Amino acid sequence: MSLYGMKIEELSGIGKKRAELFKKLGVFSVGELLTFYPRTYEDWSEITDIADVEDGETVCIRASVHSAFQSGFTKSGKYIAKTYVADETGICELIYFNNKYIDRMLVNGKTYRFFGKASNSFGNVSMIAPTFTPDSASVEVRPIYNLTTGLNNNTVVNAVKQALKLLPEKVNDPLPESLRKRFDLCSLKFAIENIHFPADMNSLEIARKRLIAEELLVLNLGLRSLKSHKRTANKNLITEDYSEEFEKLIPFEFTNAQRRAVKDCIDDIKNPEITLNRLVQGDVGSGKTVVAGSVCYTMIKNGSQTAFMAPTEILAEQHYNSFKEIFKGIDINIALLTGSIKQSEKTKIREQLKNGEIDLVIGTHALITDKTEFKNLGLVVTDEQHRFGVAQRAKLLSKGDSPHLLVMSATPIPRTLGLIIFGDLDISIIDELPPGRQEIDTLLITSDKRTRALGFIKKEIARGRQAYIVCPLVEEGESDLASAEEYAAELMLNYFSDIPVGILHGKMKSADKEKVMRDFADNKIKLLVATTVIEVGIDVPNATIMMIENAERFGLSQLHQLRGRVGRGNEKSWCILISDSTTDNSTERLKTMCTTRDGFKIADADLKLRGPGDFFGSRQHGLPELSISSLADTKNLSLSQKIADYVIIDSHNLTDDRYRALKAEITRLFRTTGDSTLN
Repeated sequence: MSLYGMKIEELSGIGKKRAELFKKLGVFSVGELLTFYPRTYEDWSEITDIADVEDGETVCIRASVHSAFQSGFTKSGKYIAKTYVADETGICELIYFNNKYIDRMLVNGKTYRFFGKASNSFGNVSMIAPTFTPDSASVEVRPIYNLTTGLNNNTVVNAVKQALKLLPEKVNDPLPESLRKRFDLCSLKFAIENIHFPADMNSLEIARKRLIAEELLVLNLGLRSLKSHKRTANKNLITEDYSEEFEKLIPFEFTNAQRRAVKDCIDDIKNPEITLNRLVQGDVGSGKTVVAGSVCYTMIKNGSQTAFMAPTEILAEQHYNSFKEIFKGIDINIALLTGSIKQSEKTKIREQLKNGEIDLVIGTHALITDKTEFKNLGLVVTDEQHRFGVAQRAKLLSKGDSPHLLVMSATPIPRTLGLIIFGDLDISIIDELPPGRQEIDTLLITSDKRTRALGFIKKEIARGRQAYIVCPLVEEGESDLASAEEYAAELMLNYFSDIPVGILHGKMKSADKEKVMRDFADNKIKLLVATTVIEVGIDVPNATIMMIENAERFGLSQLHQLRGRVGRGNEKSWCILISDSTTDNSTERLKTMCTTRDGFKIADADLKLRGPGDFFGSRQHGLPELSISSLADTKNLSLSQKIADYVIIDSHNLTDDRYRALKAEITRLFRTTGDSTLN
């Protein structure tokens, strides 16, 4: 019987009552106990001299009991016992509460190791209730586990020791020896033994590296299987690359990063063995659209139709107008297909698409309706991937014979996390901005300076500019945070009574939202009060100020996206963050916004400070829980990606017997998601 089949209560000292406590921690079997890793460790091997103890530091000191205990009661009735211990450098006071036996446990004159949090007030060192062990004891690194009421650390330690004795001499390792040697990973048995009771801190690091790499590898391979993306042979192969010709059509020079992204796409399209399936990820204003335009141009010149899907009508219109300008005087037929176009015009466009008369169609969800058919769709481009579901993307792809797919996103996602989120896509990153892009000054202010900021906005509007104000909520009474509707009404009545103010939020009807955005783009609205619905949206070069209320409520990546709505023209631009939050985390995040303009650095900071929730959104609910690794661990995410690539090459679909145990691990990890495709 495997240790996963052995119930926790079969261990000595674990009766029904204690077994229930273990089950509260998610430990039902002996196998699960072995993967119930310590949450932290006490390193008793690093000895600190008493003279070197810093206030608030957790330390281990080696000291002899210097005097007999003095005991008594506090004013609240607590029993208190005090003594002094000393080493060669100084004296430390020990204080214990409600422990009437402590004077028998610590013998005067004997040497012990004491571990705990120390205080140092003007050279007077003290420790409250430190744990201790005789100096002759061999334990140097102690595991500390997550607990529940009624279960103490010693009970878990004793249970784990028993479980380790049940490990067979030769453990069935999911990672073959050849793979472990290649990536410098220890054996599973060494890892399990040293994650619980490390011989020293170096052994602990070796064990952690192995177990983290394995867990992230299992996650990586499992997600690839779930997405089950199959690279099909190229049915839309091109013979000629027209990207250099396209560059001559635009009034500026491509950056090196843009050229690399175009080359990645063209190389895929020219490869007879695969279909282009690529994410082009670039910061706000990095020029992703012209990269897509270049790939579309090459496909059209090679005789294929292309479809470009945008998340909003106004964005689709802007793309349409941009491409019309680029392709002016060239024999390329472009059409715009959105929901608001007249029915007669839609019918005409769909007829031309079906006959192959239109080379490039730009549109919204109207592209994926059953009525829209293509003669020879060779390339699909989707803008802002996270705004479209997988089903919508698949629907558009189904309108051709395995067309190529190019996905664009301005949402900065750390490279390693992107490999998991977009595991079914190859990734090209545009990591430099075109010359001439405006710098945006970012300022952090408290709410008592809001009136001054509003005055600054009014001056800019008087100069002919436009501005955004973003609020996190849309209705009055949701909380004490600013409400967009309430705020806009106040601004219209007071500060901006003589200026056209618009409001935009997610609860408005689509047609109403489109009208407000169009009026703002046409400069009919001077100040737009909005929620994050504008995070991905319109290109208004005349807008120079973005003011964000309750900025601490947003993730850094979201703030960066919002900031990217300004600075698109030739005028100096500003982003004003308003926050009264004084927590260290909020302050650190908002200061990062003021000092950093690189979207990927901001994304990395967001990942470290907030975790991956901002990037996954609802996706995260489908992920299995991780025991020891973290999606914020970019170094090991990258390592797991390399190992996953190696495994797939070494054994396609894990069919080799050497990877049977690894496949079982994938099934076990993903069992909690309710997905049956891995069983």
